Amino acid sequence: MRSWQVERRKRTRHLIELGGLVVKSGIVELTNDDRALIYGGLLWMAQKLEGDQGEHAREVWAGKGKSAFEADREG
Repeated sequence: MRSWQVERRKRTRHLIELGGLVVKSGIVELTNDDRALIYGGLLWMAQKLEGDQGEHAREVWAGKGKSAFEADREG
């Protein structure tokens, strides 16, 4: 297999995993699959992370995510 094919497959897998997180979070159902709303929310998150409270948001969100992953593993 050529190196560009390997890299393309890695990228594709990465994108699929990220999409899976969006679905797993319940965002797709909560927004009724409104892509503009989902994208807007992601843009809002990016702005928050770039702002002066970015480190705090990063800590809070990472904690929530880790707790959710652990709960999934246990349940």
